[in-house]
Amino acid sequence: MLANFLEESKPINFIIYLGLFFSLFFTSLFSTLFVDSFSWIIALESIAFMMLWSVIFFFYNFVVSKNKLTYGHSYAFFFFVLATLLFTTKLFEFKILILLLIHLLFLRKIYSLRSPKRVLKKLFDCGFWLSILCILEPFSIAFYSLLLASTFLQQKITAHTLITPIIGFITPLILYFTYLFWNDATEEFTKLFYFDILENVFIFAEDTTIWIFFTIILLTVFSILLKSPKVLSVNNSFKKSWLLLIINTLIAIVYAFVITEKNGSELVFLVLPTSIIIANGFETIQSKLLKEILFYLLFIGTLLSFFNISIF
Repeated sequence: MLANFLEESKPINFIIYLGLFFSLFFTSLFSTLFVDSFSWIIALESIAFMMLWSVIFFFYNFVVSKNKLTYGHSYAFFFFVLATLLFTTKLFEFKILILLLIHLLFLRKIYSLRSPKRVLKKLFDCGFWLSILCILEPFSIAFYSLLLASTFLQQKITAHTLITPIIGFITPLILYFTYLFWNDATEEFTKLFYFDILENVFIFAEDTTIWIFFTIILLTVFSILLKSPKVLSVNNSFKKSWLLLIINTLIAIVYAFVITEKNGSELVFLVLPTSIIIANGFETIQSKLLKEILFYLLFIGTLLSFFNISIF
């Protein structure tokens, strides 16, 4: 039953997924923020959280569907919703959600390079959004490797394709430096280039983050092994997108390890490519019964974990 429902990619599917997410999201929100008493400020923040999440889900679905990263089903969106539910208690910060949204805008341009239309504009936008990410979180510079990989895999390498993203990257930095210079706070700009990677190399706190991480990695590895032989045997645009998804996953793992301030929320950036990879892995499973069992196991496991994390 669940497998048949997920086979569809209709608006009603996404409405139900969003309904599931927001019902549990507000359960977690109320148990976390409204512990003592009601506050209108917290209520307004809750509405803002909901609006940000709605925009994030919209752009996630746009990236997947527009660039044809899956085929005619809603597996990826389903996995993304389940995974983000496990991080809700760690995502009650506007900075994290804004970073996630800008990161999606960056990925939107990265994966759209599969099309030959307006390539230089897309490359400029890639550099532009990545620069804003780096201003907010300097370790986001790790994703410049993804930009280079996307250019090498999907476009011809010329002076224009190499220089354009650099120009896009420099533009927000110049504006940011000008603002800081005007306010006599240029020391904030120099902090962008200080990377204390050895300060905290441990990704996990003493909570459930460790098993969530390894579950995601395990499912991703199995999905890559299942899907890759079929994808790599055909020379088409999806082959390049598939390789890009794998590279994206590796970079997201590196990012999660090197980022200085860790609380588990950094793993949500890993969920973006892995949910798509896992969706493609499930797509290769021929047995409807096996799919049904796996979907229910993931769904029930997520719900049990969510209530254990959020309520208890």
